Formats: sequence, structure tokens, C-alpha cells
Amino acid sequence: MKDMTNLAELEVGFDIPAAIGMDESEIQTPCLILDLDALERNIVKMGDYARAHGMRHRVHGKMHKSVDVAKLQERLGGAVGVCCQKVSEAEVFARGGIKDVLVSNQVRDPLKIDRLARIPLTGARTIVCVDDIDNVADLSAAAQKHGTQLECFVEIDCGAGRCGVTTTEEVVRIARAIDAAPGLKFTGIQAYQGAMQHMDSYADRKAKLDIAIAQVSDALDGLKAAGLEAELVSGGGTGSYYFESNSGVFNELQCGSYAFMDADYGRILDESGKRIDRGEWENALFILTSVMSHAKADKAIVDAGLKAQSVDSGLPVVFGRDDVEYIKCSDEHGVVSDPNGVLKVNEKLRLVPGHCDPTCNVHDWYVGVRNGKVEALWPISARGKAY
Repeated sequence: MKDMTNLAELEVGFDIPAAIGMDESEIQTPCLILDLDALERNIVKMGDYARAHGMRHRVHGKMHKSVDVAKLQERLGGAVGVCCQKVSEAEVFARGGIKDVLVSNQVRDPLKIDRLARIPLTGARTIVCVDDIDNVADLSAAAQKHGTQLECFVEIDCGAGRCGVTTTEEVVRIARAIDAAPGLKFTGIQAYQGAMQHMDSYADRKAKLDIAIAQVSDALDGLKAAGLEAELVSGGGTGSYYFESNSGVFNELQCGSYAFMDADYGRILDESGKRIDRGEWENALFILTSVMSHAKADKAIVDAGLKAQSVDSGLPVVFGRDDVEYIKCSDEHGVVSDPNGVLKVNEKLRLVPGHCDPTCNVHDWYVGVRNGKVEALWPISARGKAY
């Protein structure tokens, strides 16, 4: 059996899409490529912003699912650790050497709780979200069983309408239970307003966050009155981080998509009314695809279809061109409108995916490119870790 960690043993075109040192034109498609220069600039920019505003930045691992990218975010951007949505994701990052891991979700299944309680044995600080007091006893029992400590955030539903409690009384009640439970530590509040991240209007996003900030502020007052302190108040995404950073309430960000930038996020507007992928952030992630047929004069067929991407947030955008447009896809094919017949068979296009997170989850590798050459090949470490 091949050692999948040893690139020298892997075959281009079967095991991996490219080899280090290869020309970009030789990369096998469809695959994910990273513009390393753009990626590094994005990471440094967010790191500089977080430091300038006195914020911790816990990057969202669910976006890229890559230990290598997370470590780059720590090295270049000063990231303090990662968020994950699932226990199996968290295990991948902890085993890969990330030392501060938040499962920004609820964990209720007994086997998952048991696995969660073992993560601190890797040396990683481990935090989990709680929104039901009945969850506290199970987390406590597992932590005691393994001789570990689980830190807990009480999650507030501040507008997403998914998990989380909605009143200060519930926050305080759960926090008190955590504080009293052996093996657990009350560490703070999870307050991520996910429902507004992709709203185009800056003013509309701000209005939603103003409500969330007031809600969190009330909860902090309630905790203080109960003699409890929230060490961390965590939240904020690519569409809102500036609001949380200037709130006087939050002290930790959870931004993810800023590093790669997809087409859906790119369409939202900054305070000046400009798209955020036109200056605030750069496109760094692309689906590299090849023209496989041009039998029809006005359209080219490329090899990136539904199995190479997620289209829940819309079709991909052809990067850097306005003379052709990706208009349709099926399982294995993408249809590109080419009214002037400018594309040629085997020509490669960079596509900006509509939604980076689920697109990354259907690939095994990132091919890092700089100056037209393959410089890095990184496994998508937590691909498929959905449990």
C-alpha cells in the first residue's frame, strides 16, 4: 500500500493532481489550486487587523479542512487556533499539531462526547459549545473518565436561528452548571451571527450585528451579577469581523472564508459600497478546469461539473475574464458560454467557486501555485470528516 504522506510514492493523475516543480499548465484537472501569493496576503492582512484591534483570531477550519493551511494562518497571521464544526474535524487538527481547538457546535452523541473528552490528551486546549443544561452532566462524566478538562462556551442564538439559547437567564443557568461540574470549565460565550454574513448591504449587516452585540452585552452583565466571568466572547465572520472587533464586547474572531474568498462572499459590499473581492480580499482558491470539447461553436465543455464543486451558493465565476461565462453544469461537465469561440480544447480556466467550504470538502488536495509553478501540495486533511 502506498504511503499517502510520501509524495514521492504518489502518481500524478491517479493519486495526486500535480507534482512539486511542475508547470501550472501540466496540472491534472479538475482540481483545487491556491494562488499562494494571494493566500499569504489575505492571511497577513487579517492577522494585522486582529492584532491592531486587540482581537484573538481563531480561524475556521471547516472552511479549508487543512492542517497545512491552519499552520500557515498561525505562522503568518498569528492565529491562536481553529474552530471546527464536528468532533472528527477537531481530532484531525489536534492530531496535526493545532493546540487550541473549539468545536463551535453542540456535541450530544455519547461516542462523540467520549472522543471529544480525549482530544486534550493530544495536548490541545479543547472547547465545546453548550446550549442545553442536560448536556453538562454528560460532558463532565466523559472528562472525568479520561482525566481531562473540557472548556465550554454557552452558545447564544444571536440571529442565526439554529443552535443557542436566547435569554440571559438561560445563559447564566447553563454557565453556573458548567462552573460547578467536575472536569469542565466555563470559558465564555459563543455568539456567531451566521444568518447575516452574506447580506449584500453593509448597513443591513451592521443592523443585525447591533442587535447581537446588545444581546451579548446583556448576557455578560447577567454573568457578572452571578459572579461568573467570560474569558472569551467568540464570533465574527468574513462579513462582519469589523463589527465584532469594534464592539467592546467580543475579543475573539472566527473568520474563515477571507483566506480563500469565494464568489458568493465576494459579492457582499463594504462600507464604501465596493465588493469585498475588489480590494478587501483577494481570490486565492480556484477550481482549475480544462476544456474537453468545443463541438458546439458557441460553447465550450469543461471537466469541472457538480462532482468538483458545490453550487448551493450559485455557479462558479470564470476568473479574470468577461468574454466567457460558466452557465450550467451536470455531474461531470460544465458548460461555458463562448459566443466568440475564443476557447480551445485543453485550455485551462480558473473558476472561483460559489461556496468554498463544501467545494473544498469534495477534493483530496490543494495545489499551491506561485509564478506559474507548483510549489506546494497539501492534503485536505479533514475531508469527509462530517461526524
